Amino acid sequence: MSDDTASSEGDAPAGVGITTRVRVFPSSDREVHGVIVDDFGESIGIPVEIGGNRIAGPARRWAVMLDDDNLLFVDTEDLEAE
Repeated sequence: MSDDTASSEGDAPAGVGITTRVRVFPSSDREVHGVIVDDFGESIGIPVEIGGNRIAGPARRWAVMLDDDNLLFVDTEDLEAE
């Protein structure tokens, strides 16, 4: 397993889980804040297909409800606990 894969597919980092407040894209001009509302854990890396048509790339590990009420799906390396 590569380092890129391990950070997305392995155990959740310490202090990160459902209901954790997080910074998404920390220390970047895209930084936003929110709360983790779901952990897809073992489901990540599975593309979404309907009727043989791929409609989405691999799933992201975390669902984060942002403070502006938008829902964002990200990988582990895209967030850190507040």
